[in-house]
Amino acid sequence: MTGANSFQVSGYGPEKAGWTRVFARDGMARRLDWPILLASVALSLMGSLLVYSATRNRTELNQGDPYYFLTRHLLNTGIGLALMVGVVWLGHRALRTAVPVLYGASVFLILLVLTPLGSTINGAHSWIKLPGGFSLQPSEFVKITIILGMAMLLAARVDAGDRPHPDHRTVLQALGLATVPMLIVMLMPDLGSVMVMVIIVLGVLLASGASNRWVFGLLGAGTAGALAVWQLGILDDYQIARFAAFANPALDPAGVGYNTNQARIAIGSGGLTGSGLFEGSQTTGRFVPEQQTDFVFTVAGEELGFLGAGLIIALLGVVLWRACKIARETTDLYGTVVAAGIVAWFAFQTFENIGMTLGIMPVTGLPLPFVSYGGSSMFAVWMAVGLLQSITVQRPMSA
Repeated sequence: MTGANSFQVSGYGPEKAGWTRVFARDGMARRLDWPILLASVALSLMGSLLVYSATRNRTELNQGDPYYFLTRHLLNTGIGLALMVGVVWLGHRALRTAVPVLYGASVFLILLVLTPLGSTINGAHSWIKLPGGFSLQPSEFVKITIILGMAMLLAARVDAGDRPHPDHRTVLQALGLATVPMLIVMLMPDLGSVMVMVIIVLGVLLASGASNRWVFGLLGAGTAGALAVWQLGILDDYQIARFAAFANPALDPAGVGYNTNQARIAIGSGGLTGSGLFEGSQTTGRFVPEQQTDFVFTVAGEELGFLGAGLIIALLGVVLWRACKIARETTDLYGTVVAAGIVAWFAFQTFENIGMTLGIMPVTGLPLPFVSYGGSSMFAVWMAVGLLQSITVQRPMSA
């Protein structure tokens, strides 16, 4: 290798550039983190079976085609893989220079949601309707641009050797960059996405080496802000009802508490090995709403049991473990911060989604990474995997 950013392989001339370098001894394919890739693919394929089980009998959703959601989930997975390959090919360092454009585009898209082009799905006005029955949720991509933008600012002077860690002015600039899209998303309102973004910001700051005073200050400010949002009535009625049902599970079991009650029944009925794929009574009886998206984990709990649901958690654990390893072994702060931001994102979203099906977290409408149905979410998580792979591929090899 001629340098950390080069993929040219010794012994191959320009006429053999391209895929030859990918499969060479020190080419990209051999430097990929295969555990992350294989675990992510396995999760997406398991998700396709769970989505199919949850929707094949729901004629009011699948337009009379039992394979409607299965086909789209597999298509979304394929597009996500293609996006991952594109991100790896471009490289996270090249994307670093494109952060201003990516940030501006993501802010523009979430602003479009607040115009007549935006649409409301399941109470959240956070979507843009597209032709062909498709829709786009820009807030999913904002998570990536916040990670890249904050990493660019926080690592600039550190990687250049000017400072050992980000100074207070740099931290303020990074927080300002993250605050603008978060405020716009709050106006939708999409509280679940805002919660993820807050965790991302905290994870990025911790990984950057910024003063702990910033972390504790943000935790205090976040608590005060949450109380202010509640008191000022910024939340919609359905969001307030969800938190009330979380605080009191016996509240309105046929209304606002219905989803979580049915979710717990479905998971509890699975036992150790489950009732069998496509054989769950709660799933086939269509008792759990939004089972292909927010509550897809209930299908695993009921039909695959503790073992199958545990396998999903284990695969997600592999993704997080390898992402932590990448963050720890990366030699530049920019790569470390990007990987850490992705870890914070995946870890919190996984905990929140599974937690709300078990009744230990409030219902926020966050999908389970790789498993839940949804194009925007699937594209975003696979692009994040692409960033992790790029950090691995572009890491200097030992002599």
